[in-house]
Amino acid sequence: MSHNPNPSPLAPTSLPHPNPLKTIPANMSSTQSPPSPVEATPYYGIRSWISQAVVASFIAGGTAGAVSRTVVSPLERLKILLQVQNVGRDEYKMSISKALSKMWREEGWRGMMAGNGTNCIRIVPYSAVQFGSYNIYKKGFESTPGASLSPLSRLCCGALAGITSVTVTYPLDIVRTRLSIQSASFAALAKDKSVAAAEAAKKKLPGMWGTMKQMYMSEGGIPALYRGILPTVAGVAPYVGLNFMIYESVRTYFTPEGETAPSNFGKLGAGAISGGVAQTCTYPLDVLRRRFQINTMSGMGYQYKGIFDAIRVIVAQEGVRGLYKGISPNLLKVAPSMASSWLSFEMTRDFLMELKPIEDEDEP
Repeated sequence: MSHNPNPSPLAPTSLPHPNPLKTIPANMSSTQSPPSPVEATPYYGIRSWISQAVVASFIAGGTAGAVSRTVVSPLERLKILLQVQNVGRDEYKMSISKALSKMWREEGWRGMMAGNGTNCIRIVPYSAVQFGSYNIYKKGFESTPGASLSPLSRLCCGALAGITSVTVTYPLDIVRTRLSIQSASFAALAKDKSVAAAEAAKKKLPGMWGTMKQMYMSEGGIPALYRGILPTVAGVAPYVGLNFMIYESVRTYFTPEGETAPSNFGKLGAGAISGGVAQTCTYPLDVLRRRFQINTMSGMGYQYKGIFDAIRVIVAQEGVRGLYKGISPNLLKVAPSMASSWLSFEMTRDFLMELKPIEDEDEP
């Protein structure tokens, strides 16, 4: 195989290190057999397993997801509150700094991080499945094992990985959206309740599993947990595809001549650029996803019949800008989010690949 000066960040790399198994210990005579590789390598089985490319990408992807979402959790929640706020609602119609101050003043630290626990529980398997499945799908697009993919192939592999990951974890995503808005000060959500009842409800809000059970029991079973998945898939597939395609292309551009990988700052820059471009291109579909996820909640002011009906109503009532509500905090969060995601992914993946037992590396 020819040497690729700029390998894909998702391709396994050869990491040299000394081989202690090739030396004979001082207390062992030359006639004694050296210990077997399995006996001499601590945790041989575990290290062999987690250092596989797909497994390492799966674990590193989950780590990257948790890190990136926690870093930008307040902005993520503010984005959701702005997305679900339709015409006539102005509780959060203010600057980003004032909206964040309002969240802090009314709900404190727990309000700033509302839904983040569920989001991390969702994003760890989501991101893990996304990165892991990308490594699986790309094998079908390689002309030869380990060959570099074309931009179109990266786009297709990323889109398939996005569809796979969102299908597996969608119920957690819709529950996270509900948890993000149920404690917010949307007056209409408590319109039919007395003040005392509203306050009591706010003090005892259901958690992740309680919300999921409530939706399952009162909103139609399993289909309720997948409400809005079509606009979600329509938005996630091109977003993830663009993200992978742009990141690998920009990463190559940021790699110095003669090097195989960019610096950490280069990886951060490539992640920020890829996330910002991909998110801007697909943002209206993300707004539709959030609207459909709470389409059955009373007091929100809309009941859409389908995707095209939702687009028609939003544009008629709120203008084209309605399809881009919340994009400002989203762009503020997507740069550090994707930058930290890609950097933590590559660092974790490389660490796990270094654990590969030496005898495995010496095998043909």
